[in-house]
Amino acid sequence: MPKIVDHYKRKIQIAEATWKVIVEEGIEQATVRKIAETTGLSVGAVRHYFASQSELLRFSMELVSDRVKQRVKTRKFPKGPVSLEFIADGVCEVLPIDDERKIEMEVWLAFSAKVLVDNTLHELSNKMYNDMHQGFKKVIETLQLLQFAKDELDLNMEVNRLHAIVDGMAMHHVLNSKQLTQEKMIQTLNYHLQSLCK
Repeated sequence: MPKIVDHYKRKIQIAEATWKVIVEEGIEQATVRKIAETTGLSVGAVRHYFASQSELLRFSMELVSDRVKQRVKTRKFPKGPVSLEFIADGVCEVLPIDDERKIEMEVWLAFSAKVLVDNTLHELSNKMYNDMHQGFKKVIETLQLLQFAKDELDLNMEVNRLHAIVDGMAMHHVLNSKQLTQEKMIQTLNYHLQSLCK
C-alpha cells in the first residue's frame, strides 16, 4: 500500500528546515539543494513543493507570520480587568524573548535583507509589515479604550513609535544579545507602555 503523504505537513517540514539553515548558515545557503539535504528529501521532492528559492522563502516567512498570529489569537483573556501587563505580554509575541521567537526573528531579519535584492518578495514583505503595524495600532487603541492612555496621545505617531521600538529592540537583541538581554527588552517595553499611560 503506498504511503500517504500529508503535503501541507511536508511543506512545513521543508520550511522549518529552511529556518534551521538560515539561522545556522545564513540565507544565501538556504538553497533548494541544501534544504533537500537537511530534510533528507531529494532535490526533486523539494522542487515538487517549491519551484524556486524565492517561493521557498516566501512560504517559510508566511509560516513565521502564521505562527505569530496563531499565538496572539489563542491568548486567553483574563477573567477580570485587562491589565497593562497582559497588553505587554501580547507585544512580546513578536519579540525574541525565547528560543522559538528568537529563531523567528533571525529568519525575519534574514528575509528582510533578502527583500532588498529579490523583487519577488516585496509584496509579502509589505503585507507582513502592514499586518504588524495594524497589530501595534490595536495595542495603542486598546490602551485608549481601557482609558489607560494619556488623553493627548497621537494615535498614528504612537503606533509608529511602538513599531520602531519593537523592531529596534528585536534587531539589537539578535545582533548583540549580551548587551540587550531578553530581560532588558521586556523592561524597556514595559517602561515605554507605562510612559503612555496616565
